[in-house]
Amino acid sequence: MRLGLATLVCFFSSVWLTECAPPTCYSRVLGLGKEVMTLLDKIHTYHRTKTCAEILPTIFIDVHNSCITTKLRDFLYVVLNHPNPYCRERPRMVLLKRKIESLYNIITRICWRDLVFFTDDCEGIDTGHSHPYYAEDRLQLLQEER
Repeated sequence: MRLGLATLVCFFSSVWLTECAPPTCYSRVLGLGKEVMTLLDKIHTYHRTKTCAEILPTIFIDVHNSCITTKLRDFLYVVLNHPNPYCRERPRMVLLKRKIESLYNIITRICWRDLVFFTDDCEGIDTGHSHPYYAEDRLQLLQEER
């Protein structure tokens, strides 16, 4: 009886492990970007951190934008050097700092050559409205169609 139970447990644990795929750099960056955006939304709406969020610059994380590294670096600088010590110690602000540091490190160090940037619209990260960037070959095709 115990042998059958042990076999059954081993079978289901192996099935569970085979369905789990390790996260890729791209999936981790996408997931962390979404986490940062939801955390920023909470910080902007929560009554204890609203005053802390007033000084934070507006950022819309688009991992396909090549300007994300510089914008994250600047945003991280503002979070680390927040003028209000009360805000620097708030748990959500500390969590935001950790998540942005992680995202920045993953993009610039771990996934350095794995990510593909489709646009270099720095204004799109500030406004949330990204304009498509056409490479020279695509631009030539668009001109020939006209």
